[in-house]
Amino acid sequence: MNFPDNLKYTNDHEWIRAEAGVGTVGITDYAQGELGDIVFVDLPKIGRKVKKGESFGTIEAVKAVSDLYAPVGGEVVAVNDQLDKRSESVNKDPYESGWMIRIKLSDPRELDALLDAGRYRALIGK
Repeated sequence: MNFPDNLKYTNDHEWIRAEAGVGTVGITDYAQGELGDIVFVDLPKIGRKVKKGESFGTIEAVKAVSDLYAPVGGEVVAVNDQLDKRSESVNKDPYESGWMIRIKLSDPRELDALLDAGRYRALIGK
């Protein structure tokens, strides 16, 4: 399993990569593996405001449907439209082509409360 050191992680298995006040968000390699084959991702519209910990969409796999939770608060400024046609990208490449949304951070300090890669590995026992 892959957990890049340059990302921050949530207890709910989302990751965020923050650059210049914007965070790219997706689910972790562990989460996609637990869900199994991803068949659909329901994402918010650009412009939606989200709060840290709030559901911003759902992800549907063969086994289950799960909520997706915002690791930080802010405004959705981009959505990965490719997931409409290629939801399997989440399984194949969760940290690059499988990203889900980009959020303009309302408070960058919220990143400090998230897990680093080592703490996330400890959380999932890897």
